[in-house]
Amino acid sequence: MLQRIEDIDAALVDRLQYSAFKYFLKYSNPENGLVADTSIGGVPASIAAVGFALSSYTVGAERCWITRKEAAERTVNTLRFFAEARQGEERHATGHRGFFYHFLHMDTGNRAWNSELSTIDTALLVAGILTSAQYFDRQDETETEIRELATFIYERVDWRWALNKGDTISMGWKPSSGFLRWRYHGFDEAIILYALALASPTHPIPQSCYDAFTSSYSWMMHGEQPYLYAGPLFIHLFSHAWIDLRGIRDRPMAERNWDYFRNTQVVINVQRDYAERNPGQFVGYNRNIWGFSACDGPPPTRRMRGGRQPKVLGYAARGAPLGPDDGTIAPWAALACLPYDRQAALDGTKALLTNYPNLLLEGGFPGGFNPTVKTKRPEGWVDDRTVGIDQGLVVMTVENERSDFIWRLMRQSPVIRLGLERAGFAGGWLEGIEPEELIRKVG
Repeated sequence: MLQRIEDIDAALVDRLQYSAFKYFLKYSNPENGLVADTSIGGVPASIAAVGFALSSYTVGAERCWITRKEAAERTVNTLRFFAEARQGEERHATGHRGFFYHFLHMDTGNRAWNSELSTIDTALLVAGILTSAQYFDRQDETETEIRELATFIYERVDWRWALNKGDTISMGWKPSSGFLRWRYHGFDEAIILYALALASPTHPIPQSCYDAFTSSYSWMMHGEQPYLYAGPLFIHLFSHAWIDLRGIRDRPMAERNWDYFRNTQVVINVQRDYAERNPGQFVGYNRNIWGFSACDGPPPTRRMRGGRQPKVLGYAARGAPLGPDDGTIAPWAALACLPYDRQAALDGTKALLTNYPNLLLEGGFPGGFNPTVKTKRPEGWVDDRTVGIDQGLVVMTVENERSDFIWRLMRQSPVIRLGLERAGFAGGWLEGIEPEELIRKVG
C-alpha cells in the first residue's frame, strides 16, 4: 500500500511539473526566446520568466520532454537576442549598462510599458543563462556558442554602476528619472543578485556591500526557534531555486548556527500554522490550504462569503504571519516547497486539488485564488492567468527534490561558487561536503 501511495504521489508531481514546463513551449517567441509574463494574450515578456525558462529547458531535456537539440536551439536563440539587443539610454532600448528592462515587447524586444531597468530581474535572467552555460557543455557549434554568449552577457552587466554611489544595489533605473529610491537591503530574494555582482570579473561590487545587505536582517521566533523573517514565501524560494543553500552559511547564519535551507523549512511551518489559526477568518484556510506570497488578487468586490467585508488587495506581496492577507492564496506555493518539506508540499497540493477540483488552468496552477469571494464555484475568485515565473519555479524546485538537478549543476558553476565565497559563505559543499552527508550529520 505504501508503494502504491508513493507511485500515485510521483505521478501527480510529474504531471504538474510537466504542465508547468509546457507554459514555456506555448507562451514564448521561438525567434527571440522571449517568454510572456502571463498566459493572457498580448502581455509583454518578463525577463525573469526568460531566466526561469532557460533553466527549465535543461530540465525538459533531462526529462525527455524536449530533445537536447531542441533545448539548445531555444537557448541559443534567446542568448543571441540578449547579446545583440539594443543597449542605450533611449527609452525604447532593450537595456542599458548590461541590465535589461523588466518587461519587453514580445516581438521587437523593446522596453514595454514604463518598466524599470530591473536589477533583480536581470539577475534572475542571468541565473538562467549561467544554468544553460553549465548544462550545455559539449563541443559542438551550438553548445559552444551558448557558453560564449553566456560569458559575454554576464560580463557586460555593470553591477558597480547599480550601486549608485551607495553600499547596496538599487532596485532599478529609468531613463526619464534615473535610479529608483529603493535598494536591496535586508532579507529578500536578492542573495543571487549579490552573488552574481560579487563574482563579476569586469564590474564587481565590494564584499562590504553584502555585509550592508544583511545588516538589517529581521529575526522572529517560531515557538522556540529564531528564524530570519520575510513574510512573502517567494523570498524564501527564488534564490534557492538555483543555489543549494543546504549547510552553507554566511556570517549572519554562522553566528546563529543556522542556514537558509532550514530557515525555509521553518517558514513553511509558519505559513501552515498561520493558515490553521486563520486570524482573519477567511474561507478555506487550514493547515493544508496555505500559500501567502506575491500574487494577483481579486478586484474590489462586496460579494464575500460569510458576510465578510475585507479590503481586497489586487496584486500584493502577501505574507505570514504579519500579512498583508485578504484571503488570497498562491496555489503553486505548496508544490514549490517540495524540496524543503516533502510531506507538507504533497499534503497541501493534494488538499488543493481535492477541495478545489476546477482550480487548474491548462493543467497548471493559476497565479492566485480567493475562496472567500462569493462566486458560483467553491474556488471563489480565480486568477484567469498562469504566471511564467510561478511555472518556472515549480519546474525547478520539483526537479531539485526529484534529482538535485539544478542544484548539482550550479554547485559546479565557478560564478556561483566565487560569488558565495566572496559573500562570506563557507562550509558544506563549498568545502567538499555533500548536502546529503550534511543532512545525516544534522539529523
